[in-house]
Amino acid sequence: MKRVIVIGGGAAGMMAAVAAARQGVEVLLLEKNEKLGKKLFITGKGRCNVTNACELEDLFGNIVTNRKFLYSAFYGFDNQAVMAFFEEAGCPLKIERGERVFPVSDHSSDVIAALMRQMKKGGVRLRLDTRVKELVCHQDRVTGVLLADGKLEEADAVILASGGLSYPLTGSDGDGYRMAVKVGHTLKDMLPALVPLAVEGDWCKRLQGLALKHVSVTLVQGGKKPFYQGFGEMLFTHFGVSGPLILSASSYYTAQKEREDIVLHLDLKPALTVQQLDKRLLRDFEENKNKQFKNVLGGLFPAKLIPVMIEKSGIDAEKKVHEITKEERTAFVQLIKDLQLNITGTRSYSEAVITKGGITTKEVNPSTMESKKVGGLYFAGEILDLDALTGGFNLQIAWSTGWLAGQSAAEKLASENVEAKNSAT
Repeated sequence: MKRVIVIGGGAAGMMAAVAAARQGVEVLLLEKNEKLGKKLFITGKGRCNVTNACELEDLFGNIVTNRKFLYSAFYGFDNQAVMAFFEEAGCPLKIERGERVFPVSDHSSDVIAALMRQMKKGGVRLRLDTRVKELVCHQDRVTGVLLADGKLEEADAVILASGGLSYPLTGSDGDGYRMAVKVGHTLKDMLPALVPLAVEGDWCKRLQGLALKHVSVTLVQGGKKPFYQGFGEMLFTHFGVSGPLILSASSYYTAQKEREDIVLHLDLKPALTVQQLDKRLLRDFEENKNKQFKNVLGGLFPAKLIPVMIEKSGIDAEKKVHEITKEERTAFVQLIKDLQLNITGTRSYSEAVITKGGITTKEVNPSTMESKKVGGLYFAGEILDLDALTGGFNLQIAWSTGWLAGQSAAEKLASENVEAKNSAT
């Protein structure tokens, strides 16, 4: 029986192991941690946003890097197929706001358990606490792996699904990159992605813990045309900003070759035009004309935000509303519609959901996930230069590429078996 070794027991690795085993090959999964799915366990704040139930066109629309590379993977094992897979594996799912898909139980452990059941059903052999030192190749073809303890494990195909660099405490230490480079592969520069942003000044720190819903964000570099616009929820932190909207924006921020002079423009009232907001403010002022400025903003902002907005407006907090000039009011409206933050950088990999960059896709066959440099070597998941926005899209990449890699590896070995038998007769 032909043998496939899968390196990495995360989302992509486990799915690859299941897909290969279903094709009737022997599968050995090697995981350096003491248990499977450590990163999967913490994803979605422990709830695991399995995928997104949107239309396939929207699925591609949420891929930030190398979306065309994913055509075969997505069409071969799309979001509907992923949902069916987990439902059939005994992990019922539900769809929430933004078409995000979660296990009904809200426990990521149920997703991991479903994958483990499918691996067991397919006869996948599992070895935990097992670190792979390097890939073993002969004449441009992989023949096995060398373990850290010096033992050689032979294989007819190897699937490298060892993840990226984000959340290093889960075991993402770049081992896979090193192994791939050693056999001739190239890396696209790696950066933290889906990561909080650090900003200039200390006023964000004063707003620490404040979450804002239904706001819009625009990223602009050097006063030029915006390169990102989004709507959703964000959070102020001691270093800057975070939350789903900011994490998505960060992927476009890191995609910029030069990251100097980038300004985040925050619209606190995107549902209102400048004119509508001015009318709203004018009405509030007229109804409270004898009140102080600081006491008429409760309907516009959360309490924590009011002192900061007053300070940035330059209007005296004690000033009576009827004394505020039209020019001051107009400038205040502009501030609400365009609160600016100068970005100084991102937080580290320890706070990044994913890694941007990795094995360059030009060296991988998108129809099979097989290396174009080393026969029998396949890639899946975050190790590749692929990334997407938040909402279950990055896990969809893991499932789809894992499935394709596992299936392709097993099918190629089966066809080689047939060829060998035919030539023997």
